[in-house]
Amino acid sequence: MSTIAARTIAGATHHRVALNGTNLHYVSAGTAGTPILLVHGFPESWWTFHKLIPLLAQNHRVIAVDLRGFGDSAVPSDAFDSTTAGQDLHELIGHLRLGPVHLIGQDISGGTVFRLATSYPGDVATLTAIEMGLAGFGLEGFADVTHGGSWHIGVLAAPDIPEMLLARREHEFLEWAFTSMSAVPNAITSDDIAEFARTYAREGGWQGAAGLYRSMLDEGAHLQALAQSTPLAMPLLAIGAGGGPFTSTTVSAVAANPIHSLQLDGVGHYVAMEAPEALSQAILKFIEDVDAI
Repeated sequence: MSTIAARTIAGATHHRVALNGTNLHYVSAGTAGTPILLVHGFPESWWTFHKLIPLLAQNHRVIAVDLRGFGDSAVPSDAFDSTTAGQDLHELIGHLRLGPVHLIGQDISGGTVFRLATSYPGDVATLTAIEMGLAGFGLEGFADVTHGGSWHIGVLAAPDIPEMLLARREHEFLEWAFTSMSAVPNAITSDDIAEFARTYAREGGWQGAAGLYRSMLDEGAHLQALAQSTPLAMPLLAIGAGGGPFTSTTVSAVAANPIHSLQLDGVGHYVAMEAPEALSQAILKFIEDVDAI
């Protein structure tokens, strides 16, 4: 297990809360303004937002959570699926008396934030999707290596294989992941990778990611049914970068109304670390336009 100390940022405080059968770690910053809840993807933790948080916290209360099995949140014995993770977020919002929040999700957290928004629409004032897809709406294609998909999805979804192949190789794997899917030179540093690797090197550190990828490969029909019965009615912003228009196409397919969208050119998959200023400007304008109504 890694002995590297956890990193933090100025103005942020760290917290733990027991809920829904697990223990979640989250970071908070800012004390005024409407609340923003940041939900990371893979291979990440709350740290993926460390450049973004100070920019948002100037005018908003910001919470960045480690999903169960990720970061410094606990690794429970089971239940790493998107349904359970969505329930975790609902209970966190209730515990902190945050709702409704401006919800921001990225990457593989798509199923989790979508389930939260459909099951508990009163929790969500707006939803911003960053480089995010959904099972049933094309995301499974990224696991199809015969059509350009990535090998790592099958590895992570296979029981016990991540621990067999990636234990004590966390830094090397994450260096590959961040290098291969980023576009802005030096935006993601060796220190950043070391922080992410620290958490994946924990006992059971791959379980959160494995659970969300297993959900992705299994929940397509259910998410399609949810989108048909409960299309998202809150204001929606889709932000694409390295994945092209995939995010906006996905979000449009589950929306009850026209969405807002933005494509950031010259930026890779890890938008919050590669282009925090442009991302914060887009998010703040969207949120503040909604708050003004």
